[in-house]
Amino acid sequence: MMAFKASIGNLSRRRHMRGRGQSHIAPEASVAPSSDFIEPSQWANMPPELLLDIIHRVEASETSWPARRDVLACASVCKSWREITKEIVKTPEECGYLTFPISLKQPGPRDTPIQCFIKRERATSTYRLYLGLSPALSGDMSKLLLAARKIRKGTNIEFLISLVGDDFSRTSNTFVGKSKSNFLGTKFTIYDNPPLHGPEVQSNYRSLFKVRSNQVHPRVSASNCNVGTISYELNILRTRGPRRMQCTMHAIPFSAIQEGGTAPTPVEFPNCQALHLPSSPVLGGNKQFVEFSSTRLSELPESVCRTDPLVLKNKAPRWHEQLQCWCLNFKGRVTVASVKNFQLVAATDSCENVPAAEKEKVILQFGKIGKDIFTMDYRYPLSAFQAFAICLSSFDTKPACE
Repeated sequence: MMAFKASIGNLSRRRHMRGRGQSHIAPEASVAPSSDFIEPSQWANMPPELLLDIIHRVEASETSWPARRDVLACASVCKSWREITKEIVKTPEECGYLTFPISLKQPGPRDTPIQCFIKRERATSTYRLYLGLSPALSGDMSKLLLAARKIRKGTNIEFLISLVGDDFSRTSNTFVGKSKSNFLGTKFTIYDNPPLHGPEVQSNYRSLFKVRSNQVHPRVSASNCNVGTISYELNILRTRGPRRMQCTMHAIPFSAIQEGGTAPTPVEFPNCQALHLPSSPVLGGNKQFVEFSSTRLSELPESVCRTDPLVLKNKAPRWHEQLQCWCLNFKGRVTVASVKNFQLVAATDSCENVPAAEKEKVILQFGKIGKDIFTMDYRYPLSAFQAFAICLSSFDTKPACE
């Protein structure tokens, strides 16, 4: 077993050396077998029972990065290894780990939040999300999860979100979505490159696709699905108090936080070429083209979206007389006072069938710990992508809200 793990480690290191400089979770497309990487060998012909036991042991023993890249190395050997590894690796909601890239689009754990931190690079207007407690504590254990670049388009601000820190092209297979503001910067819309879901959830998204017989541009935008809206309350009179925000998550039903509720859980990313390039003939020999509609999930028929979307709101801070400031209990995760700091809880004031513990549970918290360094802790039903997009909205200047 030790010899096998050593070979897996060597395989992982070889892949790491080939992709040095990219400290992100490797896209699933790169997990596919390559003829110039690994030729068919005795590893591909291992008995399924033995292979299942080996991969299960590797996955159970490697619980943190960078050691967890050995799990990705197992999925990179061949198709049979990849399928078994994907069956063994659980979602973040079940195990609390981030493994494959698709886990960034899956809901976080229900009990213990996943702790991350964000580094801001002012010179390049780039924001990088890392997995770890903090830069000081994590060191080499930190793992780049997502990166965003802030750009100005006319009177709006856009944050382009990618799996890597040096490619924010919308046509890249590492592009996962964006966030766009209005003129005042008081409202942000989160657009997602929708991943593929299981049979039940996938049917919900199918109505968002429409097939047209006329030709559309071959590079149709893959991020036109409105999955969330972030609204900041205007404070023109400069009344006392911090920023007030409300997040409407159109892709997450309110029933997700109710008894027995579940949140949509993607299983894999869509085929990038299928979204960007013309599809093959479908009916009558005429070429059809798939265009993704910007219809919100909350606007779908009742059979598709049976409940209202989940709404998140600020947790009310308290005024500290001695410090003369508004305070929230971040449990040591935030150390610097900032107008950007916030905690979000579910808006359940007038809702029934929601456990009392769920009403007070902080789903997302964000705060400053140093110059250009911020912490981000999220949990179910938010995903890392959704939480990161919400936090990015806090970086934009909002004179009308402060």
